Amino acid sequence: MSSSKYRFLDIFQENQDGTLSPKIKINVNGIILFPGTLINDGSVFGGINFHQYKYLDIAGEYSSDDIFIITGFFK
Repeated sequence: MSSSKYRFLDIFQENQDGTLSPKIKINVNGIILFPGTLINDGSVFGGINFHQYKYLDIAGEYSSDDIFIITGFFK
C-alpha cells in the first residue's frame, strides 16, 4: 500500500471545547483510536500530540479492515 494525502479536518473533528476527535477509526503507531475519542491539547497517542499538527495534511492509507493508518504529516 502507498500513502495518500488527506485533509486534517477530513479525518478529525475540532470540537467546541477545543478537543479533537477522530471521525473514523484510526491507527497511529499501533495505537487504535475510535470515532468520538476526545483528544486534549497535550495528550499524546502513539507518540503524537495531534494538536501540533492541526490543519496540516495527513499522509495515510486504509487497511483491509477499513482502519485509517496515519503514516505522517505534510508541512
